[in-house]
Amino acid sequence: MIDIKLIRTKEEEIKKALMKRMDNIDFKDLVDWDKRKRHIIQEIELLKAKKNKKNSQIQLSYKKGEPIEAYAEEVKELSHHIQELDAELSEIEIKINNFLEALPNIPDEDVPGGGKENNQIIREWGQKPNFEFTPKDHVELVTSLGLIDYKRGVKLSGKGFWLYKGYGALMEWGLFNYFIEEHLKAGYEFILPPHILNYQCGYTAGQFPKFEKDVFQLISASNKKEGEFKFLLPTAETALINLYQDEILKEDELPKKLFAYTPCYRREAGGYRTNERGMIRGHQFNKVELFQFTLPEKSEEALNELLAKAEKLVQGLGLHYRVSKLAANDCSAAMAKTYDIEVWIPSISEYKEVSSASNARDYQARRGNIRFKRKDKKKLSYVHTLNASGLATSRLIPAIVEQFQQQDGTVVVPEVLRKWVGKDFLGKK
Repeated sequence: MIDIKLIRTKEEEIKKALMKRMDNIDFKDLVDWDKRKRHIIQEIELLKAKKNKKNSQIQLSYKKGEPIEAYAEEVKELSHHIQELDAELSEIEIKINNFLEALPNIPDEDVPGGGKENNQIIREWGQKPNFEFTPKDHVELVTSLGLIDYKRGVKLSGKGFWLYKGYGALMEWGLFNYFIEEHLKAGYEFILPPHILNYQCGYTAGQFPKFEKDVFQLISASNKKEGEFKFLLPTAETALINLYQDEILKEDELPKKLFAYTPCYRREAGGYRTNERGMIRGHQFNKVELFQFTLPEKSEEALNELLAKAEKLVQGLGLHYRVSKLAANDCSAAMAKTYDIEVWIPSISEYKEVSSASNARDYQARRGNIRFKRKDKKKLSYVHTLNASGLATSRLIPAIVEQFQQQDGTVVVPEVLRKWVGKDFLGKK
């Protein structure tokens, strides 16, 4: 959530920044509500001071045996006026909050405006594979090698699901072991969060209320009211951001560096394009998520660290990839800046994202009321929050089997995974 003080003092600057990712924005009503709110608060404080003074006069008159009826009537009128103003204040605060919670984060100054057509390619790593034979796509490869069973996945759960089996399951689990091993070496704390979360978790993450329909909602007899549903987490970020909800951290506790493994459950509304068949897009996939709570002045450094860690993992697998800085309207609403790491999928001649490294700055912390106290200051400040996939696997396996396929139909297993897969090649060799 954006700090209203920024809009109050830098209205045109904030409007210009938000227009990078919005078609239109008008702060007139918000500014009027904010002025009225501050005026009401001042008026209530004056009325309460008058009421306290009258109450003191009542006590004094009562002790002297003097009549108190006139004072009591004045106190009654003041109380009624205060109640009316309190009710108006509550209505205005709801309007302000609804307006602010619908706003996306303010993009960083160096983030380009517009949609994905304005994404900036920052760098590439490795070389695109050059095949001297007709390569197969990942659907054919994982099926022929017995790694993935699409038909039985659909039988069990419907379109957009699959199941891993045999060496496919070992490859998937080997990826997690590789990621976890690397993150532990880097000093990150391992978390296994619940997969069913409450509404506040989605709100803090910046996904609710706008994107409520993108998650699998769980409705029960005790959980029917609007805004009270629980849901299957779409990413571990939604859980991790809420670990310190409504808490005050100490300056020397930061940064907090965490990572979590979870499946991710997403409705993925809309049709699947031809180039997103197989494992490229689905309703359930696995991911290891990196997360940091940092000091505001350290958040840019933390973003670079997360991006470098995610890149190192892809490099360790030997996959050709590129890094893109996303344009403002291609970033998630809660994020001020995002870099995508995209692996090359030869069969569709496209790069597909396997990690997004993002900085939310204080946007999520304000929604979750996550603050910290500096040693030399009394005033509390909001932490900055950052996340990065480290990594998502549903596009890694397609990239691995397609980039490392051999003419004889086998697939080279990345060296870092061989101790868990137990083979150098998938298929006969």
